[in-house]
Amino acid sequence: MDAESQKNHLKAYGITYWTLDKQLKVKWLLNYRGGSFLLPDTEEIQRECQIRGVSFEVISNSKAESILEDISSPSQNMEAVVLEKAPKIAVYTPYGKQPWDDAVTMVLSYAEIPYETVYDEEVLNDGLLLFDWLHLHHEDFTGQFGKFYGAYRAANWYIKEKKDAEALANKLGYAKVSEEKLDVALKIRNYVVGGGFMFAMCSATDSFDIALSAEGIDICEPMFDGDGSIPGYQNKIDYNKTFAFTNYTLERSPTIYEFSSIDMTRKRMIPKTVDYFSLMEFSAKWDPIPTMLCQNHTALVKGFMGQTTSFTRDEIKSNVLVMGENKSNGEAKYIHGIKGKGFFTFYGGHDPEDYQHRVGDAKTELDLHPTSPGYRLILNNVLFPAARKKKQKT
Repeated sequence: MDAESQKNHLKAYGITYWTLDKQLKVKWLLNYRGGSFLLPDTEEIQRECQIRGVSFEVISNSKAESILEDISSPSQNMEAVVLEKAPKIAVYTPYGKQPWDDAVTMVLSYAEIPYETVYDEEVLNDGLLLFDWLHLHHEDFTGQFGKFYGAYRAANWYIKEKKDAEALANKLGYAKVSEEKLDVALKIRNYVVGGGFMFAMCSATDSFDIALSAEGIDICEPMFDGDGSIPGYQNKIDYNKTFAFTNYTLERSPTIYEFSSIDMTRKRMIPKTVDYFSLMEFSAKWDPIPTMLCQNHTALVKGFMGQTTSFTRDEIKSNVLVMGENKSNGEAKYIHGIKGKGFFTFYGGHDPEDYQHRVGDAKTELDLHPTSPGYRLILNNVLFPAARKKKQKT
């Protein structure tokens, strides 16, 4: 999985998932040649690699033992983690969305990793209990319809999406979309606390935390829910209820395409040509989880924007791990934390290979980006639940 030897990093994850699905175990060699995978040598796996265009090397048992011995040396910042089972994957996404509307569904489809879609009805009926891993599509959990009101309130697609969301909320017994989305967010919170793994990108990250912190508080203006917001709602926000963020200020104006001060989009001073974020280096033997989530063939990854591009460093809770950041701009791009028995990862931005994704833009063709470091980070998270969990050493 290093930069020089692998032609298609993204499809290599699909091969690994496919192998796990055959009830075979895989060793993920953290920090060894870009986080390579050690798979059993079978004709079937070799053939599948050839069909999918994934580069591989056949090595002898003695060579494999020598590599594992080298990795186990205390002097090496490497670790071999056993992957045991193919995780069951759910993507929380509105009905009718195309796979290319979202980076995660796009890369899952490209890597040929199977997933199922769920939405509010399934979540509220405890459907998440069937899954090991959940991705949140670019949802707005605050009930403000993505805050597209300022620019798109007259657009047919906006009017239709708002009507559809209101109809679904009414069908499920709610008077307001914001109330229904809050209950969905609470169910997702309980899924994570119970041991699930949640991954979110773009606006699903901050809007999720904002919805939790505003439980029981009306922060929506009349164009969103038919009545006014509660006066002075900023002072009523409860940061103890959030996963990742704290001490943020909500954006009150309904016409501004922004939820809060968490997002760095409007505070950025970085030209596209030098917009990169760096991945942190962790101890593979002592901190295997963040090490796993940061596996890549480069430590420097191209930046990319979204409604929520990145996170204000000072508004991230102290117990949340920053795994990727642009230090010069005081922003975190890629963060991870533990909630109850489960885990969450938030990744800022919309599409790692589409710098400034806009409504109506053409979809990204991943055939043109088979070695994308930004997309690799998503797939690290997909494989994470497959790892055999060791007791923490600390």
